[in-house]
Amino acid sequence: MQANKLTITEARALLDSGQLTAVQLTQDCLAAIEDQNDRLNACLEINSKQALAEAVAADRRLSEGERGGVLGIPYLAKDNILAKGFRATAASRMLADYQAPYDATVVSRLNAAGAILLGKTNLDEFAHGASTETSCYGVTKNPWNPEHVPGGSSGGSAAAVAANLALFALGTDTGGSVRHPASFCGVVGLKPTYGLCSRWGLIAMTSSTDVPGILAKTAADASLVLSAMAGADELDSTTLPRELEAYQGEMNEIKIKGLKIGIVEEFMTDAVAEPVKAGIRQTIELLEKAGATVSAAKLPYAGYGVSVYYVITPSEISSNLARFDGLRFGYRAEGNADLAADYRINRGQGFGDEVKRRIMLGTYALSAGYHDQYYLKAQQVRTLIARDFAKAFSSFDLLLCPSTPGTAFRIGEQIGDPLKMYLEDIFLTPASLAGLPAVSIPSGLADGLPTALQLIGPKLSEALLLAVGQELMDGLVAGRLDKE
Repeated sequence: MQANKLTITEARALLDSGQLTAVQLTQDCLAAIEDQNDRLNACLEINSKQALAEAVAADRRLSEGERGGVLGIPYLAKDNILAKGFRATAASRMLADYQAPYDATVVSRLNAAGAILLGKTNLDEFAHGASTETSCYGVTKNPWNPEHVPGGSSGGSAAAVAANLALFALGTDTGGSVRHPASFCGVVGLKPTYGLCSRWGLIAMTSSTDVPGILAKTAADASLVLSAMAGADELDSTTLPRELEAYQGEMNEIKIKGLKIGIVEEFMTDAVAEPVKAGIRQTIELLEKAGATVSAAKLPYAGYGVSVYYVITPSEISSNLARFDGLRFGYRAEGNADLAADYRINRGQGFGDEVKRRIMLGTYALSAGYHDQYYLKAQQVRTLIARDFAKAFSSFDLLLCPSTPGTAFRIGEQIGDPLKMYLEDIFLTPASLAGLPAVSIPSGLADGLPTALQLIGPKLSEALLLAVGQELMDGLVAGRLDKE
């Protein structure tokens, strides 16, 4: 048995019954990384010695009678999430030698629950991208077809889960960076409600939309991870005053029958590839057979989501990355003549092209004479987008739409066209701007590449999202197997 191919739920039963040890499970994951990572470039740093020590500790806890959750489950974390004992590079030359001095809250909670951190995964530099092509450590390959991108910016985490290098992985989702690669790699990608999971220990991108997210093999697996890492944190004032919840227990009580599901009309455009639409149609059939009511929902301002996001996000990036000047933080070139040269050369050499592009866009949007015209107007439209969702959820329990317009594109195909890259997030940014939970669920295959759908819910509806997502996954997989 290759234990690394198990879901968390399957591994949980074997670990709790004594048929599998955490050490065996960890060794299988490490062997898979050793075998596949040179081809995929999903992982940037692995600490086998530390992981095996944590596995021994997990087996000790199991032998003492502790059960459940993520105890003994190996995972990986995106390299913009701090974990003591590892570098935190954000896939940038600017932070190439930065050693994390402490654990992010989500990491410390998972570790306390007995999860086993194997290492760190690749990403678009500072999480700026939708393909994991902007990493200074090279492109990550899609496990379904290595000529294609894995999506981004959490592409390393999504590829690692799809290739069974770990049973789950952490990512970050600012405007789709968990859901997008989940869609391209055929795994589950959960973006929790803003404030449900602590941002403490995340390298900031857009502070008003950043959330730690989960890449997993099933929605049920994601619920186990969320149960371990969610909840209020005194180190992050934006977290919500909520205690830890057993999301899988809540999921078991939820039924699709009687739910009202809205299909977002504005997102079902000609830009959506036919295989993606086919997955949506099959999903609607499954929902209706299960007793749900499915009808059209309107989000009139959602189409402005990408435009709003790419004003607000560069503006916050411009502010958040100002600290990386090579003097107090970040890469420093030697022999600079004066302070101005220090800034120019350190940042010029330390940041990649996409990071520079976003800093310049944000600085322009915030500059005197343009702040009201761009940034303030974007925030006003953001409020209208949030109101659209609030109105929709007065009539619907959940909203359904594509995750991405199509399947994974080829490496190098879009990297030279920033606008085309930004439009990859067209269906993902609205939920982020409104602070809502959303999940990307695999819906099928097209020419050997995964397709996906997205479910969006009201704030703090993660249990409902994951319960419906799991039932849909089960139905869609069964339907695909019947056809094959």
